Amino acid sequence: MRGKNLGGVLAAAVVPYVLDARAPAGLRVDVDRFERHCAWLVRNGCSGVLVNSFALGESGSLTCAEQREVTRAAVRAVGSRATIVAAVHDAGAHQVVDRIGQAAEDGVDAVLCMPPLSYEPSHAETVLHYEAVAAAGVPVLVSNNPSGCRVDLSPAALAELSSLDNVVGVCDFSGDVTKIWKTLALAPGTAVMTGGDAIVVDSLLSGASGWIGALPNVFPGQAVQLADLLASGMLVEAEALRCALDGPLRWFGRPAVVQMIKFAMDYCGLYGGPYRPPRHRLAGKVLSQVRHDVRSAVKRLTPG
Repeated sequence: MRGKNLGGVLAAAVVPYVLDARAPAGLRVDVDRFERHCAWLVRNGCSGVLVNSFALGESGSLTCAEQREVTRAAVRAVGSRATIVAAVHDAGAHQVVDRIGQAAEDGVDAVLCMPPLSYEPSHAETVLHYEAVAAAGVPVLVSNNPSGCRVDLSPAALAELSSLDNVVGVCDFSGDVTKIWKTLALAPGTAVMTGGDAIVVDSLLSGASGWIGALPNVFPGQAVQLADLLASGMLVEAEALRCALDGPLRWFGRPAVVQMIKFAMDYCGLYGGPYRPPRHRLAGKVLSQVRHDVRSAVKRLTPG
């Protein structure tokens, strides 16, 4: 991975759009804004950026050409200063391998890959899937995301998959913090990342090597600070910061997380912008709660 590692805080970057009647759903990917966003994330301490993620990256709403456009934009923006990981999920290994080839051409450092989508594979089929994916030649981060596919990988399965050649780590998005330390107990030294914002403190204290999160899109500096405080054993300070960020930390994993993050970005003077279908604007109690969460966080993070 060109000397890089899978530690620290990686932002699962949201995709900005601009109105364009000729584009899918009347919205064109705003490449310039995306480049600026990625560069801003790294300037504020993020060790890397995840593009085309299943949720935050809206991979299901992007065409294949747009996914490559987003990937290339992130690589241009970040260069060698941070790690670029591309999500490459699909129904079968042959399709994933094709996507990996494209991601490699576009300059990514690693790929994040779930088990087959729309199918519940056996354990043996899961292993075969990742063997084929890893053989494509790009470093692989195994993704356990039971809400995004029909498999919830056990700690034993994660430990086994981590031993495959070219698998550089695993990331658990299940929200079950016990999978972090159970996987490490079975495979010491494995790079186990957490994808659960709400349990990031417990995950990092349980041995997670890094965090792929939604929160950094809005509060990258504070997300990095939280991880650094935990790594330094400054638990009182870390808990105070976690409390300040409590509302937004709980958004990850909810169906409307993209809208929530983009609303918070707009509120904070960044650019969240519109959403592609099937996502639509927040309304009612959800909107009120998100507005309260971000207002509260901004107030508690503002000195004086």
